[in-house]
Amino acid sequence: MIHESWPRLMIVDVEGNGAAPPDLVEIAVLPLTGGVPHPATARAWLIRPPVPVTPFATRVHKLDNAHLADCPPWSAVAAEVGALLGTAWICAHNASVEYKTLRRHLPDWKPDGVLDTLRLSRATLPDAPGHNLDALIEHLDLDLSQAPGQRHRATFDAYAAARLLLRLAENYPTWEGLAEAARLPGVPEPEAPPTLW
Repeated sequence: MIHESWPRLMIVDVEGNGAAPPDLVEIAVLPLTGGVPHPATARAWLIRPPVPVTPFATRVHKLDNAHLADCPPWSAVAAEVGALLGTAWICAHNASVEYKTLRRHLPDWKPDGVLDTLRLSRATLPDAPGHNLDALIEHLDLDLSQAPGQRHRATFDAYAAARLLLRLAENYPTWEGLAEAARLPGVPEPEAPPTLW
């Protein structure tokens, strides 16, 4: 696949406080340029949520209320995040969660499109043993040696989603074919409130 023909694309991952609906505690945005994810170009923000982080959420991403106490609130970083995202396409694993959460936090933000590596993996690898990110990392033996941080932190998971997208894209000779298999139809809305921690 000729990655140079792809539109501007940002790989996104968010972590939340475990509330319903979730408040952001971390967001990472990783530009994908020329088919290569460059962790050094990723941007990540830790955010102090208005509602405390639940113990369950802390067990998943290891971010607790003490860790976030001195971080800025969302209002202090929203404009910067929105400017970086612009109208670029975004991609995430189970992207309806990222899309809905970001739209709630950035009501005027409208990406040109949303790719979902979960949807793409189901279309491309229907017989895989699982389609969650951990199962696909193992099944495809993705090289995450350059991934910053640890699993369930936003920058690591964005990098993992980028590697997954690139591996699955090998099955699609054109952007249009890839987008057809991976794009969330219409306005991406999960069937139930998103679970985010």
